[in-house]
Amino acid sequence: MRIRDPIHGTIPVSDPEKAIIDSRHYQRLRHVRQLGFGDLAFPGATHTRHAHSLGAMHVASRLFGAVASQSNLPEDVQSRFCTAVRLAVLCHDLGHMPLSHASERIAPPRAALKLPAWLDATAEGPQATHEDFTAKVLLDSSLTPLIEQHFGPLGIHADAAVALITGAKPPKDPGFTHRGVDWMPLLRALVSGELDADRMDYLLRDSFYTGVNYGRYDFEWIISNLNPAVKDGRAYLALSRAAAFAFEDFLLSRYHMFVSVYYHHTSVNFDHMLRRYYEESPGEFEIPADPEAFLLCDDAALWYTLRRSKNRWADRISMRRGFKLLAQFTERDTGYDLDVLRSALVAAQLEHYVVESHGVLSKYMGEGQSPSLYIMDVSTGRLTEVAKYTPLYQRYSGAVRLTRVYVRPDQIDAARSLMSRLLGQAVQS
Repeated sequence: MRIRDPIHGTIPVSDPEKAIIDSRHYQRLRHVRQLGFGDLAFPGATHTRHAHSLGAMHVASRLFGAVASQSNLPEDVQSRFCTAVRLAVLCHDLGHMPLSHASERIAPPRAALKLPAWLDATAEGPQATHEDFTAKVLLDSSLTPLIEQHFGPLGIHADAAVALITGAKPPKDPGFTHRGVDWMPLLRALVSGELDADRMDYLLRDSFYTGVNYGRYDFEWIISNLNPAVKDGRAYLALSRAAAFAFEDFLLSRYHMFVSVYYHHTSVNFDHMLRRYYEESPGEFEIPADPEAFLLCDDAALWYTLRRSKNRWADRISMRRGFKLLAQFTERDTGYDLDVLRSALVAAQLEHYVVESHGVLSKYMGEGQSPSLYIMDVSTGRLTEVAKYTPLYQRYSGAVRLTRVYVRPDQIDAARSLMSRLLGQAVQS
């Protein structure tokens, strides 16, 4: 089967992959938007996790193909490794909740999912994450026998896909070792790492659908400079020095997309109101731990609940009546004293809330794990950890804190006048 995609053109799909795509668990992603409330700021951003996962799977093939062409892996091993990576990337978003990340705050306790103990090492806390739900769907749902039926004969099982997605080590060898070299670190890096298929697709896709240029980078040059690097019996992903600048551009693209698109003040505003709704009307909308009940948990189900709720935040969300942005600033801006501003708003009895967003260059930096990417000197084979090679990691080592103050719409004029007096200057509306 072939699928036409506006980002990558024609995407070939194998029969086993088609069986997964046709499953109810994958089709649920048609009803989970990639950017949550993003279309309120960028009207074209109505694309879904369904389309993104297909695109990311295609990117995974391009990445692995580039690496494999520089390796001595036999064709049958290449085919199995590539199939496993494609399956993992295709399924990596299956656990995403309605309106993407916004609903994770009401996810059930992780213990309710009854995940196998070998995944405990990747737990981020007592509350289940979308990765936990993805693992549950792959390991213990109606999708599990489909994976076994279509991928088992190829030597690929659900726990191998989960290992690539989460980084956890299953009790059964996933089969990613060849001639004494463990290829798991490299394959894992293609699924989730500094330069992974997920990021490489969503930057291009989100940039296209939002109509901004920040997410564009030199896709072809990066792919043409990928290599495998074997170190201490393990294979790692390496990028030739010739593409180091292209990688820096890729990093900055992601950083600028976070600051300008993913943390756009409108999206942040509605995310916060959704959180307030969940806090004030607990249990009105729930994320079920059962993977089959989870099939009906999508954006449409949440919107249905919000439109019928008596909660004031639900009403504001469904009627698109968000609070108004009064001020936004970072730690680099001067003249803003948040404590003074909040005290003045409270004294004036102006209803408001403050939301902080943290933009980081890379979520993989400083985790104490083995690097997921090296820079390679092709002439000598010398490897340098990417974080030590590019100065961007040092320059952006700290998160940029975006602070926003929002005020109830009917009080915004009074709030602006108040802030203008506090700052000693006119505030533009």
